[in-house]
Amino acid sequence: MGHFEAKFPENFLWGGATAANQLEGAFDADGKGLSTADMVAYVPKEKRGKNGHSLDVTSAEIEEILSGAASDKIFPKRFGIDFYHRYKEDIALFAEMGFKVFRLSISWPRIFPNGDETEPNEAGLAFYDKVFDELEKYNIEPLVTLSHYEMPLGLVQKYGGWTNRKVIDFFVHYAETVFKRYKNKVKYWLTFNEINMITFSPYTGGGILTDRVENVKQAAFQGVHHQFVASALAVKACHEIIPDAKIGCMLARLEVYPETCNPDDVLKALKEDQLNLFFTDVQVRGAYPSYMKRYFAENNIHIEKLPGDDAILKQYTVDFLSFSYYMTLVASTKDDAEEVSGNLIGGVKNPYLESSDWGWQIDPIGLRITLNKLYDRYQVPLFIVENGLGAYDKVEEDGSIHDDYRIDYLRKHIEQMKEAIGDGVELMGYTTWGPIDLVSASTSEMSKRYGFIYVDQDDFGNGTLKRLRKDSFYWYKKVIETNGEEL
Repeated sequence: MGHFEAKFPENFLWGGATAANQLEGAFDADGKGLSTADMVAYVPKEKRGKNGHSLDVTSAEIEEILSGAASDKIFPKRFGIDFYHRYKEDIALFAEMGFKVFRLSISWPRIFPNGDETEPNEAGLAFYDKVFDELEKYNIEPLVTLSHYEMPLGLVQKYGGWTNRKVIDFFVHYAETVFKRYKNKVKYWLTFNEINMITFSPYTGGGILTDRVENVKQAAFQGVHHQFVASALAVKACHEIIPDAKIGCMLARLEVYPETCNPDDVLKALKEDQLNLFFTDVQVRGAYPSYMKRYFAENNIHIEKLPGDDAILKQYTVDFLSFSYYMTLVASTKDDAEEVSGNLIGGVKNPYLESSDWGWQIDPIGLRITLNKLYDRYQVPLFIVENGLGAYDKVEEDGSIHDDYRIDYLRKHIEQMKEAIGDGVELMGYTTWGPIDLVSASTSEMSKRYGFIYVDQDDFGNGTLKRLRKDSFYWYKKVIETNGEEL
């Protein structure tokens, strides 16, 4: 057998990924409005639901919080890790690792506090100017997500979140505002983070209060239709305002294996895969796939479209497909299959894989499989914008943190990315999730750490916020320096 050596391309974008609501803090500073994320309280592990998340918020809970009756609760997404005041220090650390790209999101309510204003909040715009200037100082390209699990709370209360078609116009106005403002500073954009989240947590993904809607699935898919149209119109605006920019979509990729070669299992895995790829089929191919007709009929879902919506989706498809990859799932038709947890949904346990501290199954080869599958299906450049290991870290007496388990996880995934590139996949870059410890999206805890940089803060917001380099910091620096040759 001949020998084949796969290599990362010269201009490969190495870096890390974050979200405003998990990082910035300063939730009410400089005119920022409340966001959906500001309403998510910390729930201790023993009180979380069976899926292990604490994401959904009801309208009653929001009323209670706004009336001041929930003063015993803590809201970690309001304080994050104070990136708002420490961005210079943090970006300097990313630069020290050699980042080529830094993925961050703009907090929509920093720019439009209630969401429906005509004039933006200048102080909010000025903050991101400073962040982008700081990145430019170190030649780090920003990759900016327009909506990452937060939207102005005003749009939820007044309009019902993304169930309301009017929100499309508010989003497009927001997108055009930031495109115009940062057209000389940002060349890579994403529209919605993990757009499929809306079907798992309608509140997180779409600002939909499930106690206010009759059919939750109907509301979620109607909401996502509005997001599809908004995303396509943002693509149009981006291409017009910043002709040399690239704008992509973002999917929480959930590769599914059949548990056995029983055709029933294989069919179930196929159906689950289609439900995951529906979102990118619309955003990359530009049309609703035919297999969804049956799904909608069987679930009493009727998507209300306006004349012209389909033409908009067709005309303004994304330039690249970005996705998160943490784990794979298994489909089984057995009733008694053993379950495991995961980043959005759990699944059946795969006996061939190890699990993280949070029960997520670790599957590096699955990343190569999914890269091949996505590239075969879409033939557009791919970008892995989230991948990482949430784990408990221990600070030694000398301040060092030996996180060889994280290095091992990332190394194995990078090896498989390299193999996929060898398979012919066009991969633009790789941003690990949470290059600095931040507040968890699904559980709002701090103890589930992803970073190369440790932040001294606990689940309740106590700590000095001091930044410490973990062993993985020096390892990743080497990986970037050698363009993935030294792992």
